[in-house]
Amino acid sequence: MNQINPKNLAYLKSKTYTIAIIDGFILLGLALIANFYAGTFATFRAGNSVQDIILSNIPIFDVSDIFVYGPVIMWVVLLVYCFNKPHQIPFILKSIALFIIIRSTFVSLTHIGPFPDRLIMGADSPDWIRLFTFGGDLFFSAHTGLPFLLALIFWKEKALRILFIATSVFFGIIVLMGHLHYSIDVLSAFFITYTIYHISKWLFKNDFTMFELK
Repeated sequence: MNQINPKNLAYLKSKTYTIAIIDGFILLGLALIANFYAGTFATFRAGNSVQDIILSNIPIFDVSDIFVYGPVIMWVVLLVYCFNKPHQIPFILKSIALFIIIRSTFVSLTHIGPFPDRLIMGADSPDWIRLFTFGGDLFFSAHTGLPFLLALIFWKEKALRILFIATSVFFGIIVLMGHLHYSIDVLSAFFITYTIYHISKWLFKNDFTMFELK
């Protein structure tokens, strides 16, 4: 693992960096609270389901383990990477938080019911998953969007870019195989996430400048 560039050590010990990290965790915490209430509200108010050109033509596959633990592996990989480049953490945190906040807004607006023929998470699923996914929080797919957001963030790092794009496509296929999202939830995630990334670059300019340090 590479050492942190000595030029960045002073930056990391600065008050600016400390405040950026604290702000990032606070914003992420608020985003997760918004996600919880938006998902709970949308699930409670879920209306009728709709037909879907893909889901109506493929059987259900049991993808529960990948759906639950796949993202965990992805976040562990990201965490290990961030230990090596901590100056990138504030922008990553705030970009993820912004993604969650915007998605929570979308989830709250329209309450289409889940596809009737879908994978139901069993009793063997960990309790903590219910803090992040609720059944009625459909539009748009976080499983697809968050890896794609990371691909955009790390676009200049070819290996990471390819890894996260592949992960995004893979998770998109997984949620469709389990009938856990509609096709539009998956497809729209790429376009909305692209916009979120550019909003994040504009909104968190100082953090992005720090992120770009070599």
